Amino acid sequence: MTETNATFLPGTTVDRVALRVNDIDRVSAFYEGVVGLELQAKNEQEATLGAGDERLLELIGDGDASKRERDETGLFHTAFLVPSRSALTDALVRIEEKWELSGASDHLVSDALYLSDPEGNGIEVYCDRPRETWPVGENGHVQMDTLALDIDELRGQGTASKTIPAETVVGHVHLEVSSIATAREFYADVLGMTVRQQYGSAALFLASDDYHHHIGLNVWNNRSESGNGRGLEWFELVVPDHDALEAIRERFAERGVTVTPTERGFEVTDPDEIAVRFRSDE
Repeated sequence: MTETNATFLPGTTVDRVALRVNDIDRVSAFYEGVVGLELQAKNEQEATLGAGDERLLELIGDGDASKRERDETGLFHTAFLVPSRSALTDALVRIEEKWELSGASDHLVSDALYLSDPEGNGIEVYCDRPRETWPVGENGHVQMDTLALDIDELRGQGTASKTIPAETVVGHVHLEVSSIATAREFYADVLGMTVRQQYGSAALFLASDDYHHHIGLNVWNNRSESGNGRGLEWFELVVPDHDALEAIRERFAERGVTVTPTERGFEVTDPDEIAVRFRSDE
């Protein structure tokens, strides 16, 4: 049986990710030209990029924001889930033509490409394998691995599209935290996400249902201090309806977590002061 620490709400997904950047023009152009997102709105301070009508990435320009230090927690990568292997091929072509690929992995549940934006924010572009093929252990945990992806085989499957498909979403966010045990208490015990896989005290993967993960957490780089410069500003989870939103708000309040209202929902911060926003899909 899949391990669950509290009741969470199936249908909850990752929505937007917001990054604080020094050079909004350069970073925005990168996400358009290399990742393939569509620019939806932009001024001197902010830019919104997405796929189709969906907003996926918010950029906040701040020329004075300090560079993220090596010991600061925050973003490991934003993972853009494309709907097909041909879309992943198109992403590979754009990356190799205009940027630099830093990795390519077969995770058994998905195929993934890795790179970093001009200010060092990690990015994953991936496509899922059919859910019925995902290996699952006796404890209900999904079995994932990091094997080499055959990119030569991948190259022959694209359509030469310069933009990401309209069906693309933020499939998951992966965070660098200071403690897996502390992060697990927040995201699993308090928020109630399902533990889908844990690798000792080094990494943890959680989801709102039987997805392989909506949130990844790791301590691989020994981060110990909260960041306050450029990098991840917040990420957002969207729940199915207003009742679900209120139930999560009450859960945090009962556990003494400060809840700050936002325009469309509320925001909390995790133990590493990473801001998590919640809104309903109604």
